[in-house]
Amino acid sequence: MAVVNSPVDWVNEHIRKYVETGGAEGHEWQPGVFTLLLTTTGRKSGKPRRTALIYQPHGDAYVVVASYGGAPEHPAWYRNLEARNEAEVQVRSDVFRARARTATGAERAELWKLMTEVWPAYDDYAGKTDREIPVVVLERV
Repeated sequence: MAVVNSPVDWVNEHIRKYVETGGAEGHEWQPGVFTLLLTTTGRKSGKPRRTALIYQPHGDAYVVVASYGGAPEHPAWYRNLEARNEAEVQVRSDVFRARARTATGAERAELWKLMTEVWPAYDDYAGKTDREIPVVVLERV
């Protein structure tokens, strides 16, 4: 089944370059800001859906943030993970299956700080919404 990439044109272009080059282009999105590709299974369509996300490594896992720019609802990729917590992850040319979980409590606070150090705008996004923005841990399976 063909993977459906982001409906956002610039993200789609970013994904295309990342895939074609094994992450040589696109892994470092901006100086010091790194991205991975996350492919979830659509909770309604059942189709694989891929997006690019800023990440930070944390031990053997990878951390991403479901900010959606501070929108009032969670991004589709996060809702897909709520329905089925397994996904495919690509970091550079390394492609693997991962199990996702949402960090809570003290772990969430620690990981939020980790993520805002690389992308301070997450704090701005949090100020735009009433929802708690999920911090997701992706663990290789």
